[in-house]
Amino acid sequence: MDYEFKKIEKKWQERWNEAKAYKASEDRSKPKFYCLEMYPYPSGKLHMGHVRNYSIGDVLARFKRRNGFNVLYPMGYDAMGLPAENAAIQKNIHPREWTLNCIELMKEQQHQMGFSYDWDRMVSTCLPEYYKWNQWIFIQFFKNDLAYKKKVPINWCKKCGTVLANEQVIDGLCWRCDTEVEEKELEQWLFNIRKYADELLDSLDDLKEWPEKVKLMQKNWIGKSVGTEIIFQVTDSELIIPAFTTRPDTLFGVTYLLMAAEHPMIPELIENSPEKEKIDTFIAKTKKKSRIDRLADTQDKDGIFTGRYFNHPLTGEKFPIFVADYVLMDYGTGAVMAVPAHDQRDFEFAKKFDLPIRVVITPDKDNPLRVEEMEEAYVDPGMVVNSDKFDGMTNENAKKAITNELKSKGLGDFSTTYRLRDWLISRQRYWGTPIPIIYCDSCGIVPVPEDDLPVVLPDDVKFTGEGNPLDTSPTFSKAACPECGEPARRETDTMDTFVDSSWYFLRYLSPDDSEKAFDSEKADFWLPVDHYIGGITHAILHLLYARFFIKALRDLGLTKISEPFKRLTTQGMVLNNGEVMSKSKGNVVDPGKLIDKFGTDSIRTFILFAAPPEKEYDWNDDGIFGASRFLNRIWNMVSDNKEILIKYGKSETTYRYETKEEKQLARAIEAATKQVTESIESLHYNTAISGMMELFNELRDFITAVSGFQTNDVQAALVSKGILRLLSLLNPFAPHITEELWEAIGGEGFISLSDWHKYDPSLLATDEITLAVQVNGKVRGQLVVSSDLSEEEIKEQAQQVPNVSKFLNGNIRKIIYVKNRLVNIVV
Repeated sequence: MDYEFKKIEKKWQERWNEAKAYKASEDRSKPKFYCLEMYPYPSGKLHMGHVRNYSIGDVLARFKRRNGFNVLYPMGYDAMGLPAENAAIQKNIHPREWTLNCIELMKEQQHQMGFSYDWDRMVSTCLPEYYKWNQWIFIQFFKNDLAYKKKVPINWCKKCGTVLANEQVIDGLCWRCDTEVEEKELEQWLFNIRKYADELLDSLDDLKEWPEKVKLMQKNWIGKSVGTEIIFQVTDSELIIPAFTTRPDTLFGVTYLLMAAEHPMIPELIENSPEKEKIDTFIAKTKKKSRIDRLADTQDKDGIFTGRYFNHPLTGEKFPIFVADYVLMDYGTGAVMAVPAHDQRDFEFAKKFDLPIRVVITPDKDNPLRVEEMEEAYVDPGMVVNSDKFDGMTNENAKKAITNELKSKGLGDFSTTYRLRDWLISRQRYWGTPIPIIYCDSCGIVPVPEDDLPVVLPDDVKFTGEGNPLDTSPTFSKAACPECGEPARRETDTMDTFVDSSWYFLRYLSPDDSEKAFDSEKADFWLPVDHYIGGITHAILHLLYARFFIKALRDLGLTKISEPFKRLTTQGMVLNNGEVMSKSKGNVVDPGKLIDKFGTDSIRTFILFAAPPEKEYDWNDDGIFGASRFLNRIWNMVSDNKEILIKYGKSETTYRYETKEEKQLARAIEAATKQVTESIESLHYNTAISGMMELFNELRDFITAVSGFQTNDVQAALVSKGILRLLSLLNPFAPHITEELWEAIGGEGFISLSDWHKYDPSLLATDEITLAVQVNGKVRGQLVVSSDLSEEEIKEQAQQVPNVSKFLNGNIRKIIYVKNRLVNIVV
């Protein structure tokens, strides 16, 4: 009989809500556990990725509550961003209205899924009560030289009318609308994240419970390199080109210089070149290439001669300057000294453009490398050759010696560079946090007084799809200077929405506080987040920015911790036929329809059984039928045994068993408890569900095999214990059906808040004995068996011992007896 999941789910969601069953407080009598998933962008209804992400977190939160932890498990919405503006244009609706409607839709489905959030702590970043504190934090950063404005080259999408991060430019096109991206220079606001580059890098080692791949991605993004900056003088010019290198030991092997297409000196270098148009075309073509393509080892290296030369800093020789597609502006200085004998990309480039190759490092000084015999660059350590007075040194020693030589001549010095650039937060759009700055002709840049926060987004704007809607407001940009009172202009840029998500986990601690961004005492209690769950797509930017924020807030005296997230899980994507689900592909699986057809508990159980959280999963409709059948079988097992469950459900917790079958069931109950407990702790939810299925099978087989067990006190109590334990273990995964069945058999309170069962290790230990097996008085082998085997079972197993069985072949008559740990076989 199928249970009425719709009625049951609604009933228990209302009960939990009325009882505020999952409300958290700063109860110091229990160990705290802050469980958090990355909050969603409210685009409308949930998708299967959301369902998987939140189901992973909810099981963990429920499990920790029942293990005596004081659990904080909140939810909110990352509610700012360009999609809302696009919706305003397409649907003729204000972004605020569209966003709040989407939040309600998403929140309703999250309620349907039975997620055990403390909804009293909900935050929405689009509300002034939240973004007021974005503005307050910005002002603290501004006062402490962590926020500043300067002219920077940016990626500009004309259609979207906004700045794009490098990661948002794909093959030269805007990631949102496929419009060709232009490069412009604009005055922009930035956060000084580079100030924390070393700490962000070094403290990755403290994150013992983060995936190594995520830490490596952040390490590469920060991109610290220790080396030398060398000054190259442009021939017949006052211009100098600084270039960073980690290989100053190869300086005498330089035969050309490479510059990034984005290098700001190029226009001046090529200003009078007869090939200027051709060079400009190459530069424009290069800028349209993706970063991945420009750096890929498999791509053919391309470049163009600028027509200009430079003088070697130590030899005075003249060499050409090229623009190359594989040099990036965000590494070092955007210029690279090319040493083709000792860098593979330079080697390939030199071969292509017929440039000189000079060997300056050789593995064997008595048998040096010969250029004409080289098929690839030599990049390993060795001895320095062809390098004047540095010949004969190891290349490691030469790095320091050559740098010191350059330093003494004022032509270079030791240097450390970072790939990490300061965080550009300016966005030319409406639906974001207004930057709280006023420009005064007399006083300059002036922050909005804190008492005047929040600077609220105006309603008198036009959404045309062109430019910044805030510039269309006749009132917003007009302001009085806070210092002199004269008419002034308000900043119309808004903040990157990553600002919102860089500290939202702090706002959950005191979401209704109107006096401060967050309560520092509560932060001291709850932080760091004990377990953070979200997609691998946020491995770099969001997680890096959140780490930067917490360190900056620490230095401002607002919190004591240095890392926001103790343990991180990055869940895999839910695919459909090997492809990412998307509306444009028409392959989206709608959770709402599945909830209506199968119920929430079936969806939760299935999505967590399908694959480990960190693995991708390719959606399969068949699996949800299996999860639904499993829950229905449990429903029927409880219904069929309701009387004994009511009678024995509250009996003593110690086991009583008399037969081998009874002991086997008792052992199965404890084995399942151990497996489910350990699997949840390690987030191996699929093996936890497997353990419960095995326990169900053991119970079913016992009930089927042992007739009349209902009238046997020992057996009835044992079956009751097993079924109750199964409900308890299943509860974090399928909370609605287990609450209903718990109530039906007389359970008190919420099973969701009952104590988690600790497994009994004594029942899991198998007592074994070793028996000698002899044939006609001579020992032929040994037999290790469980101490609870019957004599007949021992006799049967003894005949299978390899050295024994060969003596028994063909012998029909056997006399076997067991005595004093000896199996005697007489043939």
